[in-house]
Amino acid sequence: MRPFRIEIAQQSLDDLRRRIAATRWPSEPHGDGWARGVPGSYLRELAEHWCTVFDWRAAEAELNQYPQFTTTIDGATVHFLHVRSPETDALPLVLTHGWPGSVAEFLKIIGPLTDPRSHGGDPADAFHLVVPSLPGYGFSTPISGTGWDIARIARAWAELMRRLGYDRYVAQGGDFGSAVSLDLGEIDPDHVLGVHVNMLLTGPAEPTDLTDLDEVDQARMALVSRFNRHLVGYMAVQATRPQTLAYALTDSPVGQLAWIVEKYREWTDSTDVPEDAVDRDQMLTTVSIYWFTATAGTSAQLYREVVDLLPCTVVGARPRPNPVPLAVATFGHDMFLPVRRFADRDFPNIQQWTEYDRGGHFPAMEQPDLLVADIRRFCRNSLIRPGTGRAPSAAGRV
Repeated sequence: MRPFRIEIAQQSLDDLRRRIAATRWPSEPHGDGWARGVPGSYLRELAEHWCTVFDWRAAEAELNQYPQFTTTIDGATVHFLHVRSPETDALPLVLTHGWPGSVAEFLKIIGPLTDPRSHGGDPADAFHLVVPSLPGYGFSTPISGTGWDIARIARAWAELMRRLGYDRYVAQGGDFGSAVSLDLGEIDPDHVLGVHVNMLLTGPAEPTDLTDLDEVDQARMALVSRFNRHLVGYMAVQATRPQTLAYALTDSPVGQLAWIVEKYREWTDSTDVPEDAVDRDQMLTTVSIYWFTATAGTSAQLYREVVDLLPCTVVGARPRPNPVPLAVATFGHDMFLPVRRFADRDFPNIQQWTEYDRGGHFPAMEQPDLLVADIRRFCRNSLIRPGTGRAPSAAGRV
């Protein structure tokens, strides 16, 4: 375990500003707003904000207030935040982001989860947090060759928690983080007390499964059809030619910005611009992490590793039920909303199911209070904990 601090060189900040100022902008002959991609008027203003107003040093300091480490697992560098609660009997919890995410998307929930006493909560709901960067994402670089699929990441997380001295723990995630968390429950059920996800991908096993869905579930399946018709382009490119894409996004900060902020607009509870749903500077912190670490290409490689699973991931069911207690929180403006009937068929261990009409794909940024409350409720009410009713918590080694 090696202590780590984020320290981006000043020359990298200067280079970012120079590149933004030198952007060669495309024409916009159609004027269709967001229908054909990120509008130039919006992106120009956001890029100017990134260049002249956004304070990376403040974002860097906010991240550095939390203990960070790197360690080598299975040949890859794994970066993680390890934030211990002041409550000694707190429950260990590993939080996993997805794409286009980073550890920065959890900044609003770290305090309430680790120190509920100071945030108006019950100290019995405290967690020791482990927040890793996915291999190839952010500061979890360099990545060791190919083969870093979901199952391999889950095995790495099990090893990380073992090294930290946590014998029993809970896993939580969204996007790819939900898949990693579910696999972690399958791979390490003797140590994973439960899994909480804010995205669960479900689908019909047979075409006849769609015949008698109610209006709500029909609308959810219609979202899948819309995604496959209009919004799947990023996935197709990253799952087939991530290296070709990497050259453009690693060379152009405005290209990297557009590639990511489009998702904050399409997958969130926004009406006009992403900032309707997510904090602008928190969004730019994540974009900056991708830019400064040059991980547009290595992060996209995860899609390539799971390319054979993507059709059933979007439209079908996972092949294996999870052996540990499972909680599902859905946020109504996400693009990926599960159908309860299909979920119950494929995940018989669902202990908690909550549907919120607010928020979207990034609830830790959009609706942090709702997400925190949902995690607390699951861990308080649905987990079988030995001993005194709390899961055993080792001292932790870093």
